[in-house]
Amino acid sequence: MANSKEMTRGAVFPLLFSFTMPLLLGNLLQQTYSLIDAAIVGKFLGINSLAAVGASTSVIFLILGFCNGCCAGFGIPVAQKFGARDYATMRRYVAVGLQLATVMSVVIAAVSGFYCRDILRGMQTPGNIFDGAYDYLFVTFIGIPCTFFYNLLASIMRALGDSKTPFWFLLFSTVLNVFLDLFCILVLGWGVMGAAIATVFSQGLSAILCYLYMLRKFPILRATSSEDRRFHAGLARTLLAMGVPMGLQFSITAIGSIMLQSANNALGTACVAAFTSAMRIKMFFMCPLESLGIAMATYTGQNYGAGKPERIWMGVKVSALMMIIYWAFTFCVLMLGARTFALLFVEASELEILKDTELFLHISVSFFPVLGLLCILRYTIQGAGYTNLAMLSGVSEMIARVLVSLYAVPAFGYLAVCFGDPTAWIAAVLFLVPAFIFVYRRLLRMRREQ
Repeated sequence: MANSKEMTRGAVFPLLFSFTMPLLLGNLLQQTYSLIDAAIVGKFLGINSLAAVGASTSVIFLILGFCNGCCAGFGIPVAQKFGARDYATMRRYVAVGLQLATVMSVVIAAVSGFYCRDILRGMQTPGNIFDGAYDYLFVTFIGIPCTFFYNLLASIMRALGDSKTPFWFLLFSTVLNVFLDLFCILVLGWGVMGAAIATVFSQGLSAILCYLYMLRKFPILRATSSEDRRFHAGLARTLLAMGVPMGLQFSITAIGSIMLQSANNALGTACVAAFTSAMRIKMFFMCPLESLGIAMATYTGQNYGAGKPERIWMGVKVSALMMIIYWAFTFCVLMLGARTFALLFVEASELEILKDTELFLHISVSFFPVLGLLCILRYTIQGAGYTNLAMLSGVSEMIARVLVSLYAVPAFGYLAVCFGDPTAWIAAVLFLVPAFIFVYRRLLRMRREQ
């Protein structure tokens, strides 16, 4: 059955490491999407076009973050039933998840596309980059069904312990995106809109191929009766109870990011361009931390289903050790090479943008251990099914970013923008540590009562 894998037995480190590596490579490829888009736009279309792409970053994270969070949440019951070896219910969860995804993605695409111009106005997007930002944002929103379905299918396969197959489809999509970026921008002359079209088309094709592969290579997911295919309201409620809080957690976090980006937009085009390039680089180096978290969600879900909470705690400790080792490496790289990475996006003559990008990255990487702990604990709590607690950690992040945007940025300018994310990470971790202790103790008590 393809590459499905149970993580309810065996040594924890090799299990988590082997499962995390394809996730890491996949996340790096997803960030390569953003890096390539921004690098090609910045080099061939100029600083204003780069700023136009960056001006919509937080809004895209708001909407796509909700979609991706829902997809991750829909995968949790699948992982739990796989760990419990209840394959019939697992198949029904998959079918209902696909039905929900169809309705939700179309509605979200229509509503967000209709309001995207108003959103950009509310974010104080500078007039000289407004049209480009709108074009990029509108195409991205219309392509939401493509993103939604790829992420849902990838989440389902990861729930079964297969993190390799989604990586191969993402690799195909990334390579295709590179060629389409160059073709749409340099040959067709579609500008910023061309970068968005290339990304949406690549993700859509990847989603179709992923679905066809899953039908053929995962017989455990094939419907064996009409009962497996029909809509089950009870299962839908469970999926929504898992997925919507996870989606809201991303969106709530993004609201704070939008506030921070709006405050930064008001500082001028140079600060917007520096923020754009720095965010792309930061997101790239954040990938391993996010990947560890996603791995812990699947690992926790399977062990929760199997009734093995002690393995969940072992997984948290192993993940924390891996995170610290990675941070030590990344700290050295970004402290020494931040300006070199910034040259991927802007010319060497743009000294102010280079300096601001370097400052942002130096501050961010210093707080990566806090971010790593945030990812591990949040996804572990989600994997155990306590998605509402994870959502509340997103509220903590949002409040911190809003306070920085309203009070610190007007007083301290771009320096406060650089501290916006680290402040939010600290606020979230202060909530997540006691939340994890509560969840773990509850799981131990539930196991003893069985």
